[in-house]
Amino acid sequence: MAAVGWLWCFIGVLLLNWRWGLSSSSLNFRGNTFTMALFADLHFGEAASEEWGPLQDVKSQRVMSFVLDAEKPDLVIFLGDILTANNMVCHNATNYWTQAISATLQRNISWASVFGNHDDMSFEWPVDWFGVAGIPGEDNIDHYFRGTTRAELMAHDMSFGASFSVKGSRSLWPSVSNYAMQIFSQNSTNLEEPLLILYFLDSGGGSYPELISARQISWFHEVASELNPDQRVPELAFWHIPTQGYVDIAPPPGSRIESPCVGSINLETVAPQVVELGFMELLSERRSMKAAFVGHNHGLDWCCPTKSAGMMYLCFARHTGYGGYGTWTRGARIIEQLNELDIWDKIHSGGVNGVYNV
Repeated sequence: MAAVGWLWCFIGVLLLNWRWGLSSSSLNFRGNTFTMALFADLHFGEAASEEWGPLQDVKSQRVMSFVLDAEKPDLVIFLGDILTANNMVCHNATNYWTQAISATLQRNISWASVFGNHDDMSFEWPVDWFGVAGIPGEDNIDHYFRGTTRAELMAHDMSFGASFSVKGSRSLWPSVSNYAMQIFSQNSTNLEEPLLILYFLDSGGGSYPELISARQISWFHEVASELNPDQRVPELAFWHIPTQGYVDIAPPPGSRIESPCVGSINLETVAPQVVELGFMELLSERRSMKAAFVGHNHGLDWCCPTKSAGMMYLCFARHTGYGGYGTWTRGARIIEQLNELDIWDKIHSGGVNGVYNV
């Protein structure tokens, strides 16, 4: 967590929807740094009908509250699998979404969201419902088994004033969380010279294949070329399911994480998207792209450098929620930026892991 220079800042958010034009808004904050907290794989609503299911969500709230109070971030990024929709028997996923963002909402902290594979996954039918006892709640059977779509979840997220999430262009359907955010200094007189650019992409899963499509790649290229044509401004990218590029640089599963990688958990094999259509090649060509962040693999929290033009790091976020598999200490990936980027994990026990500078 290296020292950084003093500057009062604000976030100018430019939301560029491919073929839809440009819309803008701003979020003011004071301080000498811009701090982001990444909450990954919360899995709210898992085992909702079981006694232990809601207790997991309470524990997840405690983790997020701890991180928010300790780090006081300017922006929270929900990095997918906010829900375990495949465990939700009713069309009520927005209720769990509200629970998941509540700690952030109560502290009046702004956030941005991307989708994961479980957020709109189809309901998984319990086999015992096909036995003698039958389906519970038969008298109100129309209330069951209709999930909540990505579009409905994003509309709900965007209904909150503190949300900077964007549905994105309809031309990218069925993915619905593709957008860019620019961060400017308060003293800037030229909105084309931000301090940092963030890109958010929907990596699929659930209602459609786990991939970043060719059209999304074209969208990213077009947006990045317009917002940062000379590649002078540092950039970060966020999506949920890792690409094949993560597989290519991953430490052997179960091995010690050694330099130049950093991290503390390396307990499983990377589970990548079903196909790589050129997104990593495009990212690696941008010397301004400093790091990419994904979730999905709960048993990984490493960051490793690539041989890209900008020495880009590929990072996993720390598993935040008590929903989902794994027993290790929960936490959040923290990113702090002004003149340079510092990245670390804040874990619920109070410790800090994997500090490095980009």
